[in-house]
Amino acid sequence: MKIKNIHQLKKCTALTGSIATGKSTVIKMLLQFGSHIIDTDTIAREIVAPSKPVLSKIIDNFGKKFLNKNGTLNRKALRKEIIENEEKRELLNKITHPPIMEEVIKQVMQYRAMDDIPVIIDVPLLFETGWDRYFSKIILVYAPEKIQIRRLMKRDSVDLETAKATVAAQMDIEKKRKRSTYIIDNSGSLKETKDQTAKIFYSIY
Repeated sequence: MKIKNIHQLKKCTALTGSIATGKSTVIKMLLQFGSHIIDTDTIAREIVAPSKPVLSKIIDNFGKKFLNKNGTLNRKALRKEIIENEEKRELLNKITHPPIMEEVIKQVMQYRAMDDIPVIIDVPLLFETGWDRYFSKIILVYAPEKIQIRRLMKRDSVDLETAKATVAAQMDIEKKRKRSTYIIDNSGSLKETKDQTAKIFYSIY
């Protein structure tokens, strides 16, 4: 499916990270600096709302067992269904990615019509989905694996083995680092993170 105006994304900056690297902290800072943020996770939830055509397509392909009693998508069950099944994961991506991308581009163009403030698009699985090819600039919120594990244990009250397995299930943060334009090392103090974020924000403005 060809998506109109996809070239608009080259004028934007993608933001990504990994579990427990502190991406939401950086997003708050970017908003304070005045950046426009487009959240692809929010869009992904909105397009599968009851009565939306995307939800109907998912149920047609995956079955009614993924509907909750109130007519909403059982996202947790669907995520479990696709996590170890590449064929089903690709099918879900084919259904959901084009409408997500179309909404992202729509919001980008709305912001562009307003002003020239940087538009930053939050894409948690940027590299995993191949969306990195659409952007000329990528910001990675980084923390070494050992810090990810420590934070995850504290945040989710899980044991060491569970935290290690959760981090290991994602793409290696060091591989993401090599493929990113800008790195915000969020393993230090909040002030250090804010200083790095400010420097990057004003370099892309």
